[in-house]
Amino acid sequence: MNINFKIRKGKIKDLEIIVDNNIKMAEETEGKRLDYSTVRNGVENALKDPEKGEYYVVEKNGKIIGQLMITKEWSDWRNCYFLWIQSVYTLPEFRGKGIFSSLFKYIEQIAKENFCCGLRLYVDRHNKKALDVYKRLGMVVSDYLFIEKEF
Repeated sequence: MNINFKIRKGKIKDLEIIVDNNIKMAEETEGKRLDYSTVRNGVENALKDPEKGEYYVVEKNGKIIGQLMITKEWSDWRNCYFLWIQSVYTLPEFRGKGIFSSLFKYIEQIAKENFCCGLRLYVDRHNKKALDVYKRLGMVVSDYLFIEKEF
């Protein structure tokens, strides 16, 4: 289905919508209930400081219908950055219509123009639908495991 939309950088005026979408995404994909104030502060900090992250939104008729955030990771092995894709969300009624694919290709072009060495993201291993989308876009499951220690 061909729908008209535009992709742009997120702005501070988008704060509440991005926060709401992040909270919905965590609940939907991982069954996690996020603290509103923490998420709001995190999104606001990223919107005010691009070194923390940059949001990109898909807009149709002035309404945000999809989003993601990118962060940078320096690779000393490659002498350039990886861009990490995070906080991916598309409104349910717009899924399957190429919104994320268009946004992904937009970010991929930014990465290439800025001499990045690649794109990375993490996804819940049980989210088969998302894994299938990422694979169709040319991503592969890496040999690296994501491990963490939260504080």
